[in-house]
Amino acid sequence: MTEVLLVCGKDGALKSVKAFGHASFAEKGKDIVCAAESIVLGTSVEMLQNTKELVFNADTSTRGFLEFRVEKSAASAVERLKCIGDFIRFAFIKLSAEYPDNVRFQEIIE
Repeated sequence: MTEVLLVCGKDGALKSVKAFGHASFAEKGKDIVCAAESIVLGTSVEMLQNTKELVFNADTSTRGFLEFRVEKSAASAVERLKCIGDFIRFAFIKLSAEYPDNVRFQEIIE
């Protein structure tokens, strides 16, 4: 099972994401749940990389583990961080509802 923890500020802006585990829906190379998770998280990281008004760190050092955290952001990046947070939230709410044996999603508001 993949477990995903999304942390957002009270304003809804993304602060961090931690994802670990394996979906185990199907064998490697045929796992549609893993593919969906990878697209959502990979796209989110690329969106952060393409946002000049912020600094973030990502840890992808271990297979089956991803963590990224926004370290610093300008006020002008808040709306983008809200959108990225919404994208992750809605995607993983949907995935965890469709595949409850393979995806667990949790969100914390700080």
